[in-house]
Amino acid sequence: MSSSLYLAKVTPENVDAARRLRVRPDQERFVDPVVISLAEAYAYGEIAWPRVICDGEQMVGFVMAGFDPAHAVEPYRSYLWRLNIAADRQKRGYGSFAVAAVCAEARRRGERRLWVSWVPGDGGPEPFYTRLGFRVTGEVVDGEIVAEREL
Repeated sequence: MSSSLYLAKVTPENVDAARRLRVRPDQERFVDPVVISLAEAYAYGEIAWPRVICDGEQMVGFVMAGFDPAHAVEPYRSYLWRLNIAADRQKRGYGSFAVAAVCAEARRRGERRLWVSWVPGDGGPEPFYTRLGFRVTGEVVDGEIVAEREL
């Protein structure tokens, strides 16, 4: 993995490149496109934490977390909302880097857990998230499997 990895805010200068990011066609049923995430980030305001994943000057992905410490439902207090790695940039550690960065941001905010959910199915992200320490809770919300990770 490159030592030049970082997350950057979505800005007027990089928003067009961010919205053009695409996962592999076989993954599209598991994750909404970045443009949907950007609309949700706008609608949810301060709760949403959208970032582009960069390797030097190259944008390689998008990650969005949600932080709402006052939410009545615990999984919505600190959660990994969306993760999209460009189709031609996968299997290089960018997703793992992004999850680690979201965990660090959650810890910085005083959170003790990070939650994630995913659409179940062959070829889905479950092995990726469980490999990174997320534990399936047994809950299903809106048809998605819920998992948590201790920070």
